[in-house]
Amino acid sequence: MTVVSEPREAIVIAGGGIAGLSLALALKQALGAAFSVVVADPALGAAPRADSRAYAVAAAAQAMLQALGIWDAIAATAQPMTEMIVSDSRSGDVVRPVFLTFDGEVEPGQAFAHMVESAALVGALTEACREAGVVLRAEGVTGFESSESGIAVALTAGAVLPARLLVAADGARSKLREQAGIGWVGWEYGQSGLVATIGHERPHGGRAVEHFLPSGPFAILPLTDGGRLGHRSSIVWTEAAENLPALLSLDEIDMLAEIERRFGLELGEIALESPVSAHPLGFGVARRFMGERLALLGDAAHLIHPIAGQGLNLGLKDVAALAEAIVDAARLGLDPGTADVLEGYERARRFDTVAMGAVTDGLNRLFSNDVTPVRLARDLGLGLVDRLPRLKRFFIREAAGVSGAPPRLMKGEAL
Repeated sequence: MTVVSEPREAIVIAGGGIAGLSLALALKQALGAAFSVVVADPALGAAPRADSRAYAVAAAAQAMLQALGIWDAIAATAQPMTEMIVSDSRSGDVVRPVFLTFDGEVEPGQAFAHMVESAALVGALTEACREAGVVLRAEGVTGFESSESGIAVALTAGAVLPARLLVAADGARSKLREQAGIGWVGWEYGQSGLVATIGHERPHGGRAVEHFLPSGPFAILPLTDGGRLGHRSSIVWTEAAENLPALLSLDEIDMLAEIERRFGLELGEIALESPVSAHPLGFGVARRFMGERLALLGDAAHLIHPIAGQGLNLGLKDVAALAEAIVDAARLGLDPGTADVLEGYERARRFDTVAMGAVTDGLNRLFSNDVTPVRLARDLGLGLVDRLPRLKRFFIREAAGVSGAPPRLMKGEAL
C-alpha cells in the first residue's frame, strides 16, 4: 500500500458521473489551489460508452450549469420543453384524451426544463474539470479509514490518498455507503425503465408527452433535430419486470411495432436511433447522508422513480448544497470534513429528498394500474388541476426547482 503525496487539504470524490463531476468542478472553481480535488472512477480511463439516456434539466439546474460555465458548451444540443401534456389510457386505445397540459415557461422566455443527452453533459463536465485542474484518476475507491484529523482513501491500484473529506457518488448500490454502515430504506417496483432515442418524420415542437398506461408511464421527451428522419425524441417506457425478457428478445421490427403502439402516430413514421436499454426501477433513501468525514451524493443518498423526471435535478441540488457547505467552511478556515459542516448539508437536503421520493412513489402507485374506480378518480383530479391556473403554476415552479430557497448555485450565483 503506497501513500500518495496528495496534500492533506484534499477532497476525494468517488464516482465520475454527472453529480461527482459537477461537485468537483464547483469546488475547484471556488477553492482554487487551496484544495486538491480528486475524482476517482475506473470509467474515466475507458472509452465513452454508447448512452441513449437523456435528462430533463430543470431551470434551476440550468442556472447552476450556467454558473459553472458548462451550459454554453451544451446549449446547442439542449432542447427546450415548450409544453407538456398528460394523458391516461390503455396502450391499445385509438383515442388518448388529454387531461392536463402545462405551458413550458416558468417566466416569459424561460423554459421550465431542457432535454440534454447524457453523453454531451458528461463530456462537457469531464473536459471542464480537466481544464480547471481537477485530478481525474481512472481508479476505483476500495475503502477508507477516517479519523478526527482526516481520512485515508484507498484506491484500486493500492495507492492511499490523505484527504479531509470523501464524497461517495458511486451510485445507488454504493459500496462506500455500505462500508460506512449507513442503512438504506427502499424497495423495488417490479418495473424497469426502457430507454431509447426515437427518430420521427414530423417535428415535436418542443412538446413533452406523458401517457399513463396500466404498466406505467410512457414518456416522449423532445430532443434536438437530427437522425435519419430529421427529428428525434427520447422515450422512457416503464414496463412490468415480468414482461422484460420477452420485450428485449424482440428483433428491431417487432420492437418498433411495440413502441409505435405506445408512441402513437402523431409524429408520423418512427425509427429506432439507438438500442433499447433497460434499467430496474426502485425507491430508496439512506438513513443518513453522512458518516465520519464521508458525504453521500446523488444516487448514493437517494433513488426515485423517473415518473416526474426529477432524479438528475435532485442530485444536482445535492451538489449545490454540499459545495456551498464545503466552500463556506473552507473560506472561514474551518475543516470541511467535520460533522458540523456535513450535518448542515444533511439538514439542507434530507426533507426535500424524502418529500420528492414520497411524491414520485405515490404517483407511480396511483397511475401504474388499471383499476377502474382509481382511473376515474385520478382523471377527475387531473382535469381539476388543468382548470386551476395558480395550482398549475405552482407545479411548474416546483418542477423547475425555482421555488423556496435553493442553494446559491441553483440561483445562478457563483460560490
